[in-house]
Amino acid sequence: MTAKRSLSGIKPTGTPHIGNYLGMIKPAIKLQEVCETFYFIADYHALTTLPNPQDVRNHSYELVATFYSLGMDTENHAFFKQSDIPEVTELTWILSCITSKGVLERAHAYKDATAKKQEINHGLFSYPVLMASDILIYDSHYVPVGKDQTQHLEMTRDMAIRFNHIYGETLVVPEALIADEVATIPGLDGRKMSKSYNNTIPLFAPEKKLRKLMMKIVTDSKTVEEPKDPETDNVFALFKLFATEEQQIDLANRYRAGNMGYGVAKQECFEVINEALQEARASYFEIREDYKKLDGILETGRDKARPVARQVINRVRDRVGL
Repeated sequence: MTAKRSLSGIKPTGTPHIGNYLGMIKPAIKLQEVCETFYFIADYHALTTLPNPQDVRNHSYELVATFYSLGMDTENHAFFKQSDIPEVTELTWILSCITSKGVLERAHAYKDATAKKQEINHGLFSYPVLMASDILIYDSHYVPVGKDQTQHLEMTRDMAIRFNHIYGETLVVPEALIADEVATIPGLDGRKMSKSYNNTIPLFAPEKKLRKLMMKIVTDSKTVEEPKDPETDNVFALFKLFATEEQQIDLANRYRAGNMGYGVAKQECFEVINEALQEARASYFEIREDYKKLDGILETGRDKARPVARQVINRVRDRVGL
């Protein structure tokens, strides 16, 4: 494939929810149309919080089934586990040797943990080096990032440039693909949908559970008769991320006209989300327990990614004298 390579990872730290889908998974799959995509499950990164081992395994399989069900082309693109590529940790050590402590102390995750007086393990402190290795080990040309997530890519570029300056041109210096601004995905309580707030809507919640969750979305206390503002309502904010323009205009007009309760809006929100996801949901539940199929997808991805990683680490080893 002659297309340039795009690289991104997602941590197996919970069941994928609608916020994950709109913010990362859907754009990632769309990128297949213009790039050779390498997407990996960042299971090494997940270990910084000492998760339950079985949870790591379960969430990893959930991610494989999720990406596959939503249209990931596993034959022409690579989807694999970070931990299946041993070269990534070798490059991490080599990059660690050219990266100063001061650089790592400027990382947002480290500064945030320090401000909160959290216990900081070495994995959290050196997180940016492993992330840089994730990108550089595959000769990645592009890395999709949000505007508020550019620091790690900037640090990766700096490490690649420094390595190339010391040892000669060896590593591809990646560029950011700045993602279009995705509207904040509201959770059940109106705050940003996040596992840490316990306000998420599982992406493939069964139909009855999905409807039950929709009915829990927090709204204001306006009566049925009163006009309502769709621009400030949590239900409408979620509805418009799945609805057509015509559906949005129709529901917004009924909000402003009054004589419509929030229960009606919640039902319509449920219907558009359910329709958008029902085909992928059926595929997900069909494959979720098929571990032979899921392992096969990961093995196919590994077999695409590892030869690239081997080529890069061989260049690096030669340059540093190993």
